[in-house]
Amino acid sequence: MNEVKVIEVFKDKVKIGRIALTPDFLCAFEYDSAYLSFGTSISPFNLPLKPELFIAKRTPFNGGFGVFDDSLPDGWGNLILDRYLRSKGIDPAKLTILQRLALIGNTGRGALAYRPDYSESTRDEIFDFDTLANEAEKILTSDYDGEFLDTLYAHGGTSGGARPKVFVKIDDTEWLVKFKATMDPVNVGEIEYNYSLLAKKCGINMTETRLFEGKYFGVERFDRTPQGKIHTVSAAGLLNADYRVPSLDYGDLLQLCHILTKNMEEVYRLFRLMVFNIAIKNRDDHAKNFSFQLIDGEWKLSPAYDLLPSSGFNGFHTTTINNNGEPTISDVMAVADRVGLNKTRSAEIIEEIKMTVPTP
Repeated sequence: MNEVKVIEVFKDKVKIGRIALTPDFLCAFEYDSAYLSFGTSISPFNLPLKPELFIAKRTPFNGGFGVFDDSLPDGWGNLILDRYLRSKGIDPAKLTILQRLALIGNTGRGALAYRPDYSESTRDEIFDFDTLANEAEKILTSDYDGEFLDTLYAHGGTSGGARPKVFVKIDDTEWLVKFKATMDPVNVGEIEYNYSLLAKKCGINMTETRLFEGKYFGVERFDRTPQGKIHTVSAAGLLNADYRVPSLDYGDLLQLCHILTKNMEEVYRLFRLMVFNIAIKNRDDHAKNFSFQLIDGEWKLSPAYDLLPSSGFNGFHTTTINNNGEPTISDVMAVADRVGLNKTRSAEIIEEIKMTVPTP
């Protein structure tokens, strides 16, 4: 790959700023002078809208800023990217963060785009999900690259999470479609689809979900709309929190939500999601599984995602509840009290979800 010394960052085709590397390979970011006069911070806690040079810390994002790390792949996306690069004779271990952002270009999650843009352009295709699922399984279990590597990279190389997945456009709507990972049950797609329906029944805000071909879980992308892309940042990205290990408590998340959105209704939405995660034993509730979106100049909690029973860190919730990974009702109420939620309303939410979620 070509050496990349500076990355220009755009949102809605407006130049936001630029990123370069220090001699110690830490990212240095500064806002564009014109953007400073009318723009909004893309990451209020770590990149406030100020005319200064920001230097990233070494951890937890290997010298990068959380808001830009959200654009980069992890898990399945990293696996596909590395396989793709090696198939082209490129050693992925030698790439800098700037080169990786250039590979994302205009195709990343959220609204941020990066130039130079070395991303693979995608085209509308008629997908055979069975074939892609089989190819993904081969890649997960061997060094096999296969003839569909380019397709899987073009449509899934920017994704996060452990399960294989692709981004596809169907009838002018953009979807994320997941396939089975090695240790998943055969019907994992149906399981996640059913839990998405249960979440909506419990009042959780989710975008439309479908079960493609009767077995592949698909969810409509909430960072893409007919009007354009929506700037979306995870809690990990906003707080520079390490999502690979326990790093947050729901009390922290709820306080973040209140400070960022300045709207207690958004805090109640997040509280409801916390209670639902506890009820279904979704313990893989790490800091990248909660996101916020900048819409018309205001921050809002994003629609929920990745909602199904799962193991957390050492079997406990990855995001603790009142510093407890195996919470009680008193822990849940203590968190509600800590952020100033109404006791009666909080108890009603708990009871509503308790009555709706089937007891195992």
